[in-house]
Amino acid sequence: MTESVDLAGAAALLRAGALVAFPTETVYGLGADARQGPAVAAIFAAKGRPHFNPLICHFPNAEAAWAEVVPDDRARALAETFWPGPLSLVLPRRDTCRIDLLAGAGLDTLAVRVPAHPLALALLEAAGVPVAAPSANRSGQVSPTTAAHVLEGLGGRIAAVLDGGPCGVGLESTVLDLTQRSPVLLRPGGVPVEAIEAVIGPVSRPLPLSAAEASRSLRSPGMMLSHYAPNLPLRLGARQVAADEALLAFGPPLPGAGVVWQLSESGDVTEAAARLFAGLRWLDAEGARRGVLGIAAMPVPEAGLGAAINDRLLRAAAPRG
Repeated sequence: MTESVDLAGAAALLRAGALVAFPTETVYGLGADARQGPAVAAIFAAKGRPHFNPLICHFPNAEAAWAEVVPDDRARALAETFWPGPLSLVLPRRDTCRIDLLAGAGLDTLAVRVPAHPLALALLEAAGVPVAAPSANRSGQVSPTTAAHVLEGLGGRIAAVLDGGPCGVGLESTVLDLTQRSPVLLRPGGVPVEAIEAVIGPVSRPLPLSAAEASRSLRSPGMMLSHYAPNLPLRLGARQVAADEALLAFGPPLPGAGVVWQLSESGDVTEAAARLFAGLRWLDAEGARRGVLGIAAMPVPEAGLGAAINDRLLRAAAPRG
């Protein structure tokens, strides 16, 4: 049962790892504590999201965002001009970043923003945690601009809704990649690109989705892209494992592996999703340290988040150009 809660209740639920929909100036967001892997995985499960696309992390002010990512002069100028507001900036993660890897789809970058809605800002202050929040709708459905829209799509799938009335902009935030020398518009949205260019100069336009998918290079919420892949070769559907392989286990582990990372001993795909990116990184580093030659991944069923896990593993195992 999804309940309607007040500000204090919503903040407490977020800290407890629950999912809370809340209003922003763009659309209603489906929020979770971005530091908690299981909570972030629950976002993907609730939305039925078929890919682990990066999520936008929301902060009460720019300095809170800068604690997790590394801003450059362009980022600071844009934040000074457009934050709070509907602009998300993709920046490098700090080494000390507390955001769970799943929120950034395993990348070394994060999309961050400070929303302009007063209730959203109050919630972020009250919760005291960074909040990962895509739009609060089932994947592929129209983004919600009222609490009623949220309940139509996600009622019974999330803990609560914080009702702040209709959203003012009704269009998702603009997403700008600042990790390259030339800034790249990854998604048009609430801040026109012309306004951005007035602050930092020319902005490259995005590749078409088909070209972006083929290039496997961009990193944006709302794009179906390949993200972090291990250096060690990845073998899928493993039914046995050699001593010179690392094992990405799901359920009871296969015997004989040189090193093992358990996604979920009980076979829970939501737990597995929360542990996927950390597991790939750990096996890559630990496997290389121990001299193993590759990573073998046990089969994961397609049900629920299993489809998203398998999509990610398939991309990570794809031949590299």
